[in-house]
Amino acid sequence: MERAYKFRIYPNLTKQERIDELLILAQQFYNRLLEKSIESYKSEKTKISMAQLNRFAKEIIQEEGKYLKLYSQTRLDIKFRLLRAYQNFFRRIKEGKEKAGFPRFKSRDRYRSITYPQDNGSFSIIRKGKLRVSRIGTMPIKLHRKIEGMIKTLAIKREVRSYYAIFVTINEIKRSEVKDTNPVGMDLGLNSFIALSDGTKIQKPKFMQEKRKRITRWQRIIARRKKGSKRREKAKERLQIIYEHSTNQSNDFLYKLSHMLVNSVYTSFVVDDLHIQNMLKDHKLAGSIQDASWNRFIQLLSYKAESAGLRVVKVDPRNTSKICSNCGNVQDMPLPERTYICNRCGISIDRDINASINILNRATLGQRGSHAQGDICQYVPTGDASSVEELRTDKTRPLKSCRGSPQALFVGGCHLNW
Repeated sequence: MERAYKFRIYPNLTKQERIDELLILAQQFYNRLLEKSIESYKSEKTKISMAQLNRFAKEIIQEEGKYLKLYSQTRLDIKFRLLRAYQNFFRRIKEGKEKAGFPRFKSRDRYRSITYPQDNGSFSIIRKGKLRVSRIGTMPIKLHRKIEGMIKTLAIKREVRSYYAIFVTINEIKRSEVKDTNPVGMDLGLNSFIALSDGTKIQKPKFMQEKRKRITRWQRIIARRKKGSKRREKAKERLQIIYEHSTNQSNDFLYKLSHMLVNSVYTSFVVDDLHIQNMLKDHKLAGSIQDASWNRFIQLLSYKAESAGLRVVKVDPRNTSKICSNCGNVQDMPLPERTYICNRCGISIDRDINASINILNRATLGQRGSHAQGDICQYVPTGDASSVEELRTDKTRPLKSCRGSPQALFVGGCHLNW
């Protein structure tokens, strides 16, 4: 299993200047490689290969020797970055996507990390609290947790005014599979972040929307200031700090929530196989969808579940909100309608809970003991939408926190209650 560890580093002013210089050189080296590859493609009409990039790199270094300041393995990683960009571009063309995304030239704001792809002496933790990196030097590092596994790569990253070291490790973990006795379906949405098939609903704070006024204000300030001026750069830095804080808040919430779910009573998780890029075409909801961070949550839940011997299953998301979880009837459900009232059997149930039961149905159809039969809802005659009651059966145990204490958990600045 691959795992990444991110630690804060504290270079002094001299080493900060070295890191910034290496980042600028790496960005320029990437752009020069891209420029030469475009010229070669126009003249030779052949796909870009690593052999060609190696030839271009030699020509660039002969023309400008300043790129020798970059560590040799770092230059190799830059070539791999560009090669992956071309491979992804041709793959998207083959898949027939509208926007293939040809590799772009990188500005300084978009090139924020340099990588040492081999642990061959180019970096080392020489003693507790000190990190030595080739071409940069020794600097303090805050090792807030133990690194498990064999270190493969190191990336030095700059985020606004802070610097980080990101180690990627490989660790062999042998875990026995947990018997899947209590699967749960999960519907990801905007009205409620997660709706579980046992009736639990969890809300996520809207971190980005809370800062919308401040973001808009600094965007207007940046637009007024002259390009290339120091005052404009300072304004951009203030805006980046706001975005970074919002991202950290969201990540903190998602980490704690995924950890809580994996350490609860559930033995597997069934989720929608969402196509986020298609959903972002709806410009009215694009901002809210990006703020929700569904993909990020599924990634965190997947790797934590794998470590615990659990499974995350993805199913087709089509019509999960339109199908009755009790009788299978399909009917239109406009987005503003939050309660599903079946025209055939008369069941009344929360729209998101109904979708989560359908999601679970698609992965566990026919398994006894699951929540796939609509057993958490009481039958309500057609037209009586006010008397909605969710019933828990003896098979359904209440969700507990990772410490085993029921009722509530403080996650990401808010209380989750059930």
